[in-house]
Amino acid sequence: MSTPGRVRVFQVATGNLGTEMIGRIQRHPDLELVGLHCYSPDKIGRDAGEIVGIDPIGVTATGTVEQIIAARPDVLTFHGVFPDEDLYEKVLEAGIDVVTTADWITGFHRDTNHPHPSGRKVSEVIAAACERGDSTFYGTGMNPGLSQILGIVHTADVAEIENITVTESVDVSCHHSVDTWKAVGYGRPVDDPTIGESLHKYTAVFADAVYLMADAFGLELDEVKFGYELGACTEDVDLGWYFLPKGSLGANYIKYQGMVDGVARVESHLEWQMTPHTDPAWNIKGCYITQVTGDPSIYSKHMIFPRAGFDLSDPRNFASIGMTVTGLPALNAITSVVAAPAGIITSADLPLRAFAGRFKI
Repeated sequence: MSTPGRVRVFQVATGNLGTEMIGRIQRHPDLELVGLHCYSPDKIGRDAGEIVGIDPIGVTATGTVEQIIAARPDVLTFHGVFPDEDLYEKVLEAGIDVVTTADWITGFHRDTNHPHPSGRKVSEVIAAACERGDSTFYGTGMNPGLSQILGIVHTADVAEIENITVTESVDVSCHHSVDTWKAVGYGRPVDDPTIGESLHKYTAVFADAVYLMADAFGLELDEVKFGYELGACTEDVDLGWYFLPKGSLGANYIKYQGMVDGVARVESHLEWQMTPHTDPAWNIKGCYITQVTGDPSIYSKHMIFPRAGFDLSDPRNFASIGMTVTGLPALNAITSVVAAPAGIITSADLPLRAFAGRFKI
């Protein structure tokens, strides 16, 4: 039986992020989990709680789009590592809204770097599906996503902006996604000429992040430039779940810079380390930083701490904090997305309440 007043949610995927979100949806006052879609055959037919390591919750994992549609959810939350545009299209044209944390903010990156098999832009395919189904599509996360919203909000008391830079400065070794780190080149020799291309291909959604901020400022960009520095491991590093040989990529500093008349105005930086044992190495601050140069100038750190009494002795618990802050911007926005007009929307289209958490009552 459905709970009156709650949004019916069908989740896709139970990787690192999806595993955390099953429990978070269960405890979210606005949401009711009515289904789980899995790609792994060994998960299909099992209880969602069992799959993610909690008590059974009475939701059985399924494996086809038809089963998603038959469940008639209000919204589908997609937490796979990479998008499934075929699934998006079918679900949206069935009238089901989609909220995704996978590689989408404005659609610029997907349109530019990942052409749809039909030859059309991905955003055109998704927009047409939204029109057919009178449904809504929204992409977010922590970064890109909430960190850019925080950046925008920090300029509300600035009279004249010269530059805004949002930086993610984090140790990424707790994010146990082998596919992700292989894709961007971690573990390859740092002089491998393909690393730069890999970093760009799989982080280019941060160009979306720059365009999102520029849109909020009413700023027309000439281009978004990509640049990077690489840190080579100074010793073999065995993380248990991932091995980095000496001389391989173990850290990076990436810049996406929105340019106007040759001047960087809006920027998104990624300061990542898998290990502190790299050359060069960066001073990882473990937070999200907004720097605004203007009148006045602003410097702000968004720092994240575990709840009181949280056990950090288990690395999996530490990793769950990162998954929580990645997924909650999506979950907390769902009621606003469901209420939004049909079509592709960005954070600029949502009300302030879409970025609000929920009190424990």
